[in-house]
Amino acid sequence: MRLPVTVALLALAASPLAAQTRADSAAIRAAALDYAEGWYTGDSTRMARAVHPDLAKRIVRTDSTGKSRLGSMTAAQLVGAAGKGYGKETPPARQLKTVEILSITNGAASVKLTMSDWVDYMHLGRWNGEWKIVNVLWEMTAP
Repeated sequence: MRLPVTVALLALAASPLAAQTRADSAAIRAAALDYAEGWYTGDSTRMARAVHPDLAKRIVRTDSTGKSRLGSMTAAQLVGAAGKGYGKETPPARQLKTVEILSITNGAASVKLTMSDWVDYMHLGRWNGEWKIVNVLWEMTAP
């Protein structure tokens, strides 16, 4: 009687870890790198591959009076900006693209992506079997 209970408890304890496979981690990292490298190389196809079509990218901006406002970008705006080559203005020697997977739970993940002058906090979702960036909250790290 104890063996079936022990096996059942082990199965329950191990089930959350099953969602955090090496394949998931690799795919999440690949999506974040498609986003970063798509930006730096001006590759809109790569950027589009990384993001969900309903992506919301936001930044909180605070003016000199202390009043905050929310700036937003859509997937189409981000893909378009990548395609215009704005990221190519960052010299290759300064191009950071440090991916830190913070958490994976089933079909949701949180990632911190450090780039040259900003950091992106990303939420990814498993969408039709692929990991896509759904939300980004970003902040400048350089003046």
